[in-house]
Amino acid sequence: MIGHDLGGRYEILTRIGGGGMALVYKAHDVLLNRNVAVKVLRQQFVNDEEFIRRFRREAQSAAALSHPNVVSIYDVGQEDDTHYIVMEYVEGHNLNEIIQERAPLQADEAVRIAMQIADALDHAHQNHIIHRDIKPHNILIGKNGRVKVTDFGIARAVTSSTITQTGSVIGSVHYFSPEHAKGINTGEKSDLYSLGIVLYQMLTGKLPFLGESPISVALKHLQENFEEPRVVNPHIPQSVENIILKAMRKNMNERYHSAHEMQADLDGCLRPDRINEPKITFNAVNDMEETRVMPAIRGDVRQETSPVPERAEQAVVSGAAAEEEEDGPKPRANGGWKKPLTVVGVTLVLLALIIWGFIWLLGKLDVAEVEVPSVVGKPEAEARQMIEAAGLKVQDPVTREHNKEIPKDQVISQTKSNMRVKEGSLIELTVSDGPELEELKDYVGKTLQSAIDELGALGITEKQITVDPVFSEKEPDTILQQTPNGGEEFNPESFEITFMVSKGRETVPMPNLIGTSLTEAKDLIKANELVLEDADILYEPSYLHQKDFVISQDPYNPNDKVAKGAKISLRVSSGPPADAKEHQFNIVISPAEAGKTSEVRIVYTDARGDDIEWGKRQITGTQTFPVTVVVAPESEASVVVYRDNQFIDRKTITYDELAQGSDSSTVTIPGDDAPPDGEQTQAEVDDSDEETDEEQQQQQ
Repeated sequence: MIGHDLGGRYEILTRIGGGGMALVYKAHDVLLNRNVAVKVLRQQFVNDEEFIRRFRREAQSAAALSHPNVVSIYDVGQEDDTHYIVMEYVEGHNLNEIIQERAPLQADEAVRIAMQIADALDHAHQNHIIHRDIKPHNILIGKNGRVKVTDFGIARAVTSSTITQTGSVIGSVHYFSPEHAKGINTGEKSDLYSLGIVLYQMLTGKLPFLGESPISVALKHLQENFEEPRVVNPHIPQSVENIILKAMRKNMNERYHSAHEMQADLDGCLRPDRINEPKITFNAVNDMEETRVMPAIRGDVRQETSPVPERAEQAVVSGAAAEEEEDGPKPRANGGWKKPLTVVGVTLVLLALIIWGFIWLLGKLDVAEVEVPSVVGKPEAEARQMIEAAGLKVQDPVTREHNKEIPKDQVISQTKSNMRVKEGSLIELTVSDGPELEELKDYVGKTLQSAIDELGALGITEKQITVDPVFSEKEPDTILQQTPNGGEEFNPESFEITFMVSKGRETVPMPNLIGTSLTEAKDLIKANELVLEDADILYEPSYLHQKDFVISQDPYNPNDKVAKGAKISLRVSSGPPADAKEHQFNIVISPAEAGKTSEVRIVYTDARGDDIEWGKRQITGTQTFPVTVVVAPESEASVVVYRDNQFIDRKTITYDELAQGSDSSTVTIPGDDAPPDGEQTQAEVDDSDEETDEEQQQQQ
């Protein structure tokens, strides 16, 4: 799969995980230019139509979840036999890795993680989605500390045909609820049982139930009690242990009624007044499914009269007779009617006193009723004043929670609103802590793209980021300064940040140094704040360039953008090669007509190139023009003369001829009415000498 372009959009980069049902890959979404995680169904399940149908349905249901603690699902698709789900990529570690590395965790860290998991479960349960596979492997912790729950709804797709697959259930049976182990329908409270086990494992570093096989572990969930957390780790606060004990009750009715209730209990469990609260107890509830031994019914149902022994009967009669003889016959009291009358009178008096006391007590307890003022939306201080002015009291401490829409210290809700209550009643307030703030990292020294990616994971868009590029010695795209600074807290909703980013050194257009003298080249390099060291000047022979003239420049071509301070190297001509020979043609030429002006044009071909223009001259008398050519071994050189745009003469000399002859030769071109050979006026000779000197200087 690695390197495959899934769905024509998701480029698979590397494998990052996998389980019994699917493999997970890191991929790049080429359409939106972001990294994603792609979960691909294992090939052994692609022919199970019922499994695929549930897989797709549950994945689509999970895609409807939108919560900061739930991994977002972006896409569901199929390519040939490959079924895949595209989801948010979270850069960080899963909770199982953190437990293996650092358990037992501190109570505050474990509670913070559990609260975020409970928040995610509450959102899912409200959307009628049961996770059914809550375990540390499915809890991701981002680099910013944000908890993300993944695999929502996927566990429900497992059918009976997959329970024997290696790894499908073994990894999760340690987090089964008892009802899950029984195979009956599981609901929201099963997720809370699993969350209780995750909290147990974070705080103790061990699982509550272990066994030699998945079946034995499942039976322990049904039948056995686990070792209490504080026995394993005495540093666990009693209030936190109470939450675990309640979440992990085998009887569903004794657990939390909802994830929200469990989250609320976690939120306050570390308050000083709760840390050492009494250990939670539960009423014994008979489980009708338990197998019991019933006690046997003893005794006879018929009543029997036991005969009194004769000696005992005689003793009783004798005792009675003796008592009668001793006391004698008792006379009947006179006025026997007075005693019942006294009793009735006393009873009536007592009843009257009770009724009178009850009426008096009711009068004392009859407290005036007052109207509860509505303080929702008011600042906390003002709300307290309004409640106390109405004769009521505020329940302390008030409940505080983060809220994106309501400003900090403003009342979100209250109890007993829009009703009359007894004067002095307590009113509970929920006050906003404002939006949940994140701590800003220090990105100075990092690349701009890495900062954008990290901020994007926190919900910061590129519109909230301002980039100020400046020239710097640092590498391009390196962050030099940020505003605000690292360590400050910020609200992702309204956050704005400015990065001063290096765009590298200031650049200049590279000058064209080819064909210039070395001295001129050095001046241009210095003027553009570039660097040329002596070691970077390389000499080599050249037919095309005169000695000490630049042949080539590296590594930048003319007009390239070059950072100031960049190093330049030059290749400079040391003159023609040692085996090259020079020859001078002395061209003596007269005007076409004596006394009139003619235009002379000379072209030569040698080792430096073909048909090289020597130049044009205007003459009115006979003049001599020296033309120097360079001849390479096994080659030749030639000179061609034109007068008034007409070809006049061509002269050629070979390398071998130069090796045997002189270094110069003369080419004489007379005019149409030129004097005999060798006859020149003194003025013409002087002019010819001056031109010869000038041409030689130009050639040099």
